[in-house]
Amino acid sequence: MNINIPEDVNYILEKIFDAGFDAYIVGGCVRDSVLGKEPDDWDITTNALPLQVKDLFRRTVDTGLQHGTITVMRGNTGYEVTTYRTDGVYSDGRHPDKVTFVPSLEEDLKRRDFTINAMAYNSRAGLIDLFGGMQDLKDGIIRCVGKAEERFSEDALRMLRAVRFAAKLGYVLDTDVYDSIRKRAETLSVVSAERITTELIKLLTSDHPEMIRLAYETGLTAVFFPEFDKAMTTEQNHPHHMYGVGDHLIESVRISQNDRIIRLTMLLHDIAKPETLTIDTEGITHFYGHATLGAEMAEKILRRWKLDNDTIRRVCRLIKYHDLGKGVPCSPKAVRKGVRLMEEDFPLLLEVERADILAQSTYMREEKLATLEQFSSEYEIILKEKQCCSLKDLAVNGKDLMALGINPGPGLGKILGALLDKVIDDPSLNEKEILLKAAGEMKDEI
Repeated sequence: MNINIPEDVNYILEKIFDAGFDAYIVGGCVRDSVLGKEPDDWDITTNALPLQVKDLFRRTVDTGLQHGTITVMRGNTGYEVTTYRTDGVYSDGRHPDKVTFVPSLEEDLKRRDFTINAMAYNSRAGLIDLFGGMQDLKDGIIRCVGKAEERFSEDALRMLRAVRFAAKLGYVLDTDVYDSIRKRAETLSVVSAERITTELIKLLTSDHPEMIRLAYETGLTAVFFPEFDKAMTTEQNHPHHMYGVGDHLIESVRISQNDRIIRLTMLLHDIAKPETLTIDTEGITHFYGHATLGAEMAEKILRRWKLDNDTIRRVCRLIKYHDLGKGVPCSPKAVRKGVRLMEEDFPLLLEVERADILAQSTYMREEKLATLEQFSSEYEIILKEKQCCSLKDLAVNGKDLMALGINPGPGLGKILGALLDKVIDDPSLNEKEILLKAAGEMKDEI
């Protein structure tokens, strides 16, 4: 088997070879190359010690010197070169207490998590596959190098990584992997929120985000997302639904556009339904106020996951208004109001509503989708005609109002808001002269 190695990576390998050392590309780049995919990163492993690697190259970064990793710079791109090593005991379930450099590639590959990530390659030796990684790629199985329980005891995050790789590749978990995760799931609690979130986002933005079900079945979500477990046991007895809350969330994530913001929104959009459940006299379930409460719950969850403020703001706003078009007749004014509320995320709201509809029952589905299509068409007209839906597109601004003698402060903001209301009602009013006249009439009322 031949792998097409990029020129810069090949340069690094050859430089190490010429100095009398061995070197291989290793891990995910080998796996992805075998699968015909473009690797995200090209990692290199060698029997050269870190300082020996540093001496070979003009520009290097001490990425993780204590763990044997040097980043070699080629232009603006860095390539990690790591010395063969074995890891000592993982007392905290996250980091090895001690790293020992070894001369053997086999010893280095033994410490890796999954067989499909424990293959190495160079043009001289060809593919090195000591643990059956190629066969597992053919069979579509995620299997640990050695015993799963030992690999998971070394780093508990590997349990969630197993699910993430299953989602990325559409594979199944080996029985030993599945059983070991169920046995050790609670040990994921020692892993930082940041590391868990990184894996979760990769899972959600994979080709098979519905495999978050595996994280639930094996007990992992109970550790970092207990609200989801509650949703998985909450039924929906209603003509508009054919799934329980949790299954509806999974299905809506599965069919949604592969976008980080959208998939986080779909995962969380009904997360408050277990908290707002009521059942009427006919046994029909209702969840009044779940969108507003859901936005509040989502903010707490996303902050717990250490996500950035912009992501939190956008996801929570989409959750709060994910039923915005429900039962509302489509009109240009209604769409302009929606755009004013959602700003640049209005197209994302349309996608959220589409995925929500398709994850419901077939009852009135065609009517719902037709209305959504009308909203989308009206939005395209608004964009084409550059209709004003926000203060930044208003024909007047704060300076214009101050020139009329309106003092800066809440009153000025109130007038700008009222002017925008007029333009939302009638876009033809977005003319400076018209708006200044209307502002002059308002200033005495403030």
